[in-house]
Amino acid sequence: MTPAAPPLIETARLTLRPPAMADFAAYAAFWASPRSRFMGGPAGERGAWFWFCHDIAAWALFGHGALMMDRRDGGGTVGQVGINAGPLYPETELGWLLYEGAEGQGYAAEGAAALRDWAFAALGLRSLVSYIDAGNAGSVRLAARLGAVPDAAARRQDPGDLVWRHHPGGRA
Repeated sequence: MTPAAPPLIETARLTLRPPAMADFAAYAAFWASPRSRFMGGPAGERGAWFWFCHDIAAWALFGHGALMMDRRDGGGTVGQVGINAGPLYPETELGWLLYEGAEGQGYAAEGAAALRDWAFAALGLRSLVSYIDAGNAGSVRLAARLGAVPDAAARRQDPGDLVWRHHPGGRA
């Protein structure tokens, strides 16, 4: 994969943009909170920094990575969506996280659908997966809402993960 500059993607309510240093405090607060429990957290500042740097470095290494989700109405950053790959991921993953107070408003679905569609068009991928902790009912509902289907035969990042497979043309 050729290194790529992160895109700026606009949806009806969101701007998806590259992470910046100014995002780290809120990102670290997410990782320190119980909200990160389905992603291997909570984690301290060192763990948050590892993942923050991973999200940015993926653009140079793989031509894709994470984007912050900003509300276009000036309401701030609500979370992040990302296309993840590398030695920690058996397949290329579509992931998402929401900050406290942003759930239940459709931001994750809107952002993930936009990044998924960008990834299929720009990267020529045939499918993506979402690795979801079996206890994360909200992410399971979101994967289904995005048009993904369970894939029991797929390799897992963690033995307890569920794998949901996304194909081009999925719905949001």
